[in-house]
Amino acid sequence: MQKPPPIFRAPERTIRPEINVTPLVDVVLVLLIIFMVIAPQLEAGERVELPAIQNVERKSKLQAMTLTVTISGRFLLEKEPVDAAKVEQTLTDEHKKSPDKRLVVKADKGVTYGKMRSLFAAAKKIGFPGVALMVDERGKTTGNP
Repeated sequence: MQKPPPIFRAPERTIRPEINVTPLVDVVLVLLIIFMVIAPQLEAGERVELPAIQNVERKSKLQAMTLTVTISGRFLLEKEPVDAAKVEQTLTDEHKKSPDKRLVVKADKGVTYGKMRSLFAAAKKIGFPGVALMVDERGKTTGNP
């Protein structure tokens, strides 16, 4: 009996390795969810509840540094903690480094008026070209107007 021509031979079975990508996709999706949850917290810094007003001015194009005042009395300048006794000195030093920057105060709505008034007076005395209070637009907050 003769061998069939090479065209009619049965295909040889070879083992081909395959990568199972399902676990890889699972890990990537879990990492994506983790980063989606953590990223807003990294950007926001300390959580403060802003006071609400109507007709909020949209973000200014001028450069500004942000001073955060929490309800517990902590101060953070650009997300870096500042000792309460050294806030005015720290603001003076930062103003000397970049005198054209404005100061934006991001204070919790529970911070007393007296503390905010003294902070604005200190910023005026230091010589900031502008001092603004960061607020939320009325109707977007869940608290009382």
